[in-house]
Amino acid sequence: MVLEGNPEVGSPRTSDLQHPENQGSCVLSSPSEDAQPGEEPIKYGELIVLGYNGCLASGDKGRRRSRLALNRRPHANGVKPDVMHHISTPLVSKALSNRGQHSISYTLSRSHSVIVEYTHDSDTDMFQIGRSTENMIDFVVTDTSPGGGAAEGPSAQSTISRYACRILCDRRPPYTTRIYAAGFDASSNIFLGERAAKWRTPDGLMDGLTTNGVLVMHPAGGFSEDSAPGVWREISVCGNVYTLRDSRSAQQRGKLVENESNVLQDGSLIDLCGATLLWRTPAGLLRAPTLKQLEAQRQEANAARPQCPVGLSTLAFPSPARGRTAPDKQQPWVYVRCGHVHGYHGWGCRRERGPQERECPLCRLVGPYVPLWLGQEAGLCLDPGPPSHAFAPCGHVCSEKTARYWAQTPLPHGTHAFHAACPFCGAWLTGEHGCVRLIFQGPLD
Repeated sequence: MVLEGNPEVGSPRTSDLQHPENQGSCVLSSPSEDAQPGEEPIKYGELIVLGYNGCLASGDKGRRRSRLALNRRPHANGVKPDVMHHISTPLVSKALSNRGQHSISYTLSRSHSVIVEYTHDSDTDMFQIGRSTENMIDFVVTDTSPGGGAAEGPSAQSTISRYACRILCDRRPPYTTRIYAAGFDASSNIFLGERAAKWRTPDGLMDGLTTNGVLVMHPAGGFSEDSAPGVWREISVCGNVYTLRDSRSAQQRGKLVENESNVLQDGSLIDLCGATLLWRTPAGLLRAPTLKQLEAQRQEANAARPQCPVGLSTLAFPSPARGRTAPDKQQPWVYVRCGHVHGYHGWGCRRERGPQERECPLCRLVGPYVPLWLGQEAGLCLDPGPPSHAFAPCGHVCSEKTARYWAQTPLPHGTHAFHAACPFCGAWLTGEHGCVRLIFQGPLD
């Protein structure tokens, strides 16, 4: 048996601020032991699942929801590497039987395994994310299908791991947050079998990757009006950063990226191979538009009394309280190739090209003709700008900078493909730019 040292977790720190407005997210933990009565708990940040526009189709319930706030726990539950054991296989089951001892098991061969024991870390809080509904999973995430909604039913084969990843947050300012691939199961273990990608690091420790991997992308320039998409990387079980594998589940790892870390930044995207999450820091949420601001933008757009240029009827964006049901009579519709906004009409159909293909009566361009819906998940917006652009072909409306950012952000799909998608419903974007500027007709009086 070989005993090795205790690697401490350490990294650059970021600032902490509290979001002033409750935007409907679930608060995972109760106030910490040093919080005064009536005070808000310390917030590490929020996770937002792309593709749901503020709420799951079946409603947010408990740990299964579209948005989750990670708050400081009453008592630390973080863990850190402690001792590494080289053992023979018959001893593996005995070594993993202690549920109170967190460990990661690396199976190198039928006769050789390495087990790294973890010890309690009083300086961090741990949160786990995955498909499993077991109690050790704090945020239950299911597969998101393009176009919005979860892939449900017995025939839907999930590609999200039951114990996909874990997030460790420093309990002291500035509350640095780090992500690691894989989460601990009901026995407090992470098991990497013979087929899993694993290796010994230059300093003699072990590391590995999960089957479908955990990918992270940090935006360049932060998540603001000046943001640009970053480069997708893969995070290992020990939190190291690697270039992407040739395919999602390939056994050969990518190259170590030494100048990058697993520290989450405002706007970092986390892909679990079936669902993508956005991380927002408290400071970032302070800059984000609020639901009140989005509602004010909706009312201001309706107050301009836009009209259908052909039917001359007055158009109005529906209230978010009505939900995305069948469009009403005042619902604005758009030709997504040109951006001309109309009321609903039945002419101009091109049946040979599909039921949604219509010819715009103003410019004669043929393309999808869809109802417009306002994006209601404020955490996905880069700025509080007016609702001037719509994603193609789904018709979700947001500010210009928000639309252009997501239209140029490739999201992982399948084993090696990437597609830009609408952040509000997950629909793959089409057309040259993925979004279109809306052209409204003002009132004639």
